[in-house]
Amino acid sequence: MIAHPSSLLRPPVLEKGDTVGIVAPAGPVNRQQFEAGVLALQQLGLEPVFSQGIFEHELYFAGGVRRRVDELHEMFRAPEVKAVICARGGYGSNYLLPHLDLDLIAKHPKIFCGYSDLTTLLTYFHDKLRLVGFHGPMVAKDFARPDGVHVKSFSCASSGQPQWNITNSDSPGMEAICEGEAEGKLYGGCLSLLVSSLGTPYEIQTEDTILFLEDLGEWPYRIDRMLMHLKYAGKLEKVRGIVFGEMLECSPPADSGYTLQQVIARILGDVNIPVAFGLRSGHVSGANITLPIGVSARLTVAETATLEILEAATHPRSETIKAGRN
Repeated sequence: MIAHPSSLLRPPVLEKGDTVGIVAPAGPVNRQQFEAGVLALQQLGLEPVFSQGIFEHELYFAGGVRRRVDELHEMFRAPEVKAVICARGGYGSNYLLPHLDLDLIAKHPKIFCGYSDLTTLLTYFHDKLRLVGFHGPMVAKDFARPDGVHVKSFSCASSGQPQWNITNSDSPGMEAICEGEAEGKLYGGCLSLLVSSLGTPYEIQTEDTILFLEDLGEWPYRIDRMLMHLKYAGKLEKVRGIVFGEMLECSPPADSGYTLQQVIARILGDVNIPVAFGLRSGHVSGANITLPIGVSARLTVAETATLEILEAATHPRSETIKAGRN
């Protein structure tokens, strides 16, 4: 197993009856879907709280930058809030980056859960603070659907299960592209967001990772272009394994004569690492799997693929943790 810095910052576990704060750091929120998601959280035994400002709408954002920053800070600051779950993705989290109080977040580490545009915050929090993040279900997208949440992975991650795995029984259709086995730090998210960080002060750090890549509605040539961008930028040189998501609406036309998997194999075949396809996390058809960003994981790719989580994503509340910035 690879060694991680002792400063890996795990949030406290989430328990039944806990208060969870809902935030909208990016796009505007559909109230009907939001209310359905809130009800689902309540049925799971959690107590959702949110500010009325969450329904603000400015252009294609959930209100102005200041509103979204203040909302996020307040949820991390509030002692009664035990986890922060995003309402939806969309676009706009990048506007928050220069204004975030990382010391505040480090002093009050909590489960932070989301995907899509929230990839920007998940990777930033981990790169700067070593905070374990949750690439997983959102309130108005996944909790709002009867089949939207993969309960096993959300429970294992949020309860501090020390070891668990994701197999074809959890994610039907998971398949091999390049066989092999590797261990590394689980990291990644939405491919287009990861690529957009390159050349900025918030550039992703992919060394020694099992890199998770997923997206929605991108043509294969665009997937090709983004993977080549990562490759030319040196971001795949020290990656130990790659696992792709379900990649909804990214397939070529039926009469094209090739598959997205073939496109991926052509680009990554010379990287000489295990590559899998079809892990259902992020933009998915259902049962969104929670991936704890920052913990040790093992990817095994043979006839099928398995992703093993090798350490706890959260810690018991009785445990004292050391918070601080790197």
